Amino acid sequence: FLEDIYNEQNIIKDGIMPASLIASCPHYLPEIQGIKVPHNIHVHIAGIDLIRGEKGEFYVLEDNLRCPSGVSYMLENREITKRIFPEMFSENNVSMVVNYPMIFHNILVSLSPRNISKPNVVLLTPGVYNSAYYEHTFLARQMGVPLVEGRDLVVNNHKVYMKTTSGLQQVDVIYRRLDDEYLDPLVFKPDSALGVPGLISAYKMGNVALVNAVGNGVADDKAVYAYVPDMIKYYLNEEPILKNVPTYQMENPEERELVFADMENMVIKETNQSGGYGMIMGNKATEEELEAAKIAIVKNPRNFIAQPIIQLSTVPCFIDGELKLRHVDLRPYALCGPNGVQIVPGGLTRVALTEGSLVVNSSQGGGSKDTWIMK
Repeated sequence: FLEDIYNEQNIIKDGIMPASLIASCPHYLPEIQGIKVPHNIHVHIAGIDLIRGEKGEFYVLEDNLRCPSGVSYMLENREITKRIFPEMFSENNVSMVVNYPMIFHNILVSLSPRNISKPNVVLLTPGVYNSAYYEHTFLARQMGVPLVEGRDLVVNNHKVYMKTTSGLQQVDVIYRRLDDEYLDPLVFKPDSALGVPGLISAYKMGNVALVNAVGNGVADDKAVYAYVPDMIKYYLNEEPILKNVPTYQMENPEERELVFADMENMVIKETNQSGGYGMIMGNKATEEELEAAKIAIVKNPRNFIAQPIIQLSTVPCFIDGELKLRHVDLRPYALCGPNGVQIVPGGLTRVALTEGSLVVNSSQGGGSKDTWIMK
């Protein structure tokens, strides 16, 4: 989809998806239209959020294709569990996740534009004040690559260099944990002090690889999400194995009226938000909040979608000295490189620690659990 939407746009020409949906998406970046990325791979790491409903059915809740986070929690949770219950892993034949950094690093190296034996790979972080900075330092250390900020990089002659004590070193691959709009002040936000002036020019010239690719946000936009089953049929000529959560487009007057008539059983989401922000749970909201949501939807329907509230499955959690049930979802990680896709044999089980809550995001007070895949 991403390769198509930033080049030929056949899915629009063939009437599968409306052009207005893409044009109105804040994460669609016309500045990189026509981009060619290494091996035509736009998504090198994906975090796919899965949920299980009351009847045991699984759904894909959303795709995280920009800078999916949480891998460090997956690795640290496993390390802690192994220390506390070492014998349980050998007895239950649990698959390892410890080799994730090595697998991901090998993919990063394989994307180098230069055909050299040891390409220079760096991890670009927004800095110490970012909420995920711990994960950035953890992954850089695990992969054995430099952790850099925008001020550590410079672009000369459409090539990216890292400042070192021994002079400038050309950078081949950047695993960036920086959102698109902050990457290059010459192209996106002109006041961004986090990015690298000229980075997008070097990227478009094919002199540096960015992971994940720039512009992926159009694919995990919550309004575009509703078309994923159509994408699967269009590009693969297959039926989806896992269903999407039923999604109502607020730009459709009929669907909007259905939602307005049943707001108490709906979750309202802003299409350009993530991390549990911009979300209203109809069964928890006040009448005033629901009315305010209706006004906001009518004013800007493209900015919202609605989904029926699904009671997530529960797992036992040890809280205050007791075992209590809490709602969870699962974020498995998929790594994609020139040799294909690898699914990490584990994942991040996210848990809503507040009783009765369905919000599992760590930014909203959620926790996480070690996740076992048995061989």
